[in-house]
Amino acid sequence: MTQITKHLDDLKRRISDAASNAGRNETEVSVLAVSKRHGATAIVEAQAAGLLAMGENYLQEALEKIPQIARPVEWHFIGRVQSNKTRLIAEHFDWVQTVASERIARRLNDQRPDGEAPLNVLAQVNTDGSDHGGAVPEDIPALCRFIDEQPRLRLRGLMTIPLPGESPEAQRAAFRPVKELFEQLKAEGLPLDTLSMGMSDDLEAAIAEGSTMVRIGTALFGPRPG
Repeated sequence: MTQITKHLDDLKRRISDAASNAGRNETEVSVLAVSKRHGATAIVEAQAAGLLAMGENYLQEALEKIPQIARPVEWHFIGRVQSNKTRLIAEHFDWVQTVASERIARRLNDQRPDGEAPLNVLAQVNTDGSDHGGAVPEDIPALCRFIDEQPRLRLRGLMTIPLPGESPEAQRAAFRPVKELFEQLKAEGLPLDTLSMGMSDDLEAAIAEGSTMVRIGTALFGPRPG
């Protein structure tokens, strides 16, 4: 058993317990393995353990690793999207979780290569003024409608990275408005199926508030090198 396999077993237990406590089914929650600063060997081990969705924050690092990893792997860009990087992101990733403006969405759509499946997109919500990026909640409905209109993008849902909460209650309070916004937009007819909330330290609170995807780095791969 590799370290990643052991860590994944522990993670699955945490997800199962959190889902059970929230009256949910653990199968409703998927894992995005955050592989930033971990090499191709670690990603191959994660693949072998059954993880097929990888999240990368840094474009140049990701572009070096992606050719080394055999498909099937879904590559998710989860860093801040700069306008001068959109072409490479649109060409090499399957998902972008951090779209925060119509300008970035338009560039990703226009630069998605012909013949590729639509790029899966999450709108990033910033509810607390953190420096992680994202659009304020009142701008999200218009942004989601814009994304949904783009022929080479596929709107999938919302993502957030709140400031760290000092207690489980504070963590849940940070996630709750994003879940409420998610449900509001679904009720308005937008085709949302993914709510990306929660990381290694707060996944239980995120699952309690309805997360369908947790982004896990340290709890899977261990401390990041360097």
